Amino acid sequence: MSNSDRSNDPAESKPGFESLQAHWRMPYILAPKCDPNSANPFASLPDKDDAESLILLRRKYNYTVLNRYPYNAGHLLVVPFEEVSDLQNLSTVARHEHIDCITEAQALLTRALNPEGFNIGYNLGNAAGAGIPVHLHCHIVPRWHGDTNFMPVIGNTRVLPEALQSMWERLRQFI
Repeated sequence: MSNSDRSNDPAESKPGFESLQAHWRMPYILAPKCDPNSANPFASLPDKDDAESLILLRRKYNYTVLNRYPYNAGHLLVVPFEEVSDLQNLSTVARHEHIDCITEAQALLTRALNPEGFNIGYNLGNAAGAGIPVHLHCHIVPRWHGDTNFMPVIGNTRVLPEALQSMWERLRQFI
């Protein structure tokens, strides 16, 4: 890294301290945060082309999409077409298919990426960290030993080894 790439912050000028540049994160940082009164992106996403919207699978009541702001490479979301904020508000048939889609997404990630584990779950409501609280969605996050590091805590940055479009193409090969 050249001296011109280093931060001018004196706290960062310690010997052995390097600055990581993650310029690709700026669009996410500057993007307007989800306003409960704004349009729901999950409602309009299925109207777009699958490659553009990163949708991997469509079923009758749910779709599976690559998360645009992933916690880890291959982070998927299973989203019902019904706009509901809680599982109990999904129709029975949509809820059953939703669980099947979660299982299918986990199997897809296993075939394509061979993870060593998974985080699977929901953030329901603002207090639980739901980015789009009006429309429930399940996170399926593949995990590997050693995939966590200091970057999210110290640098407020996630390091992903593959671009979203490349990951979408890779996963599509295993459907």
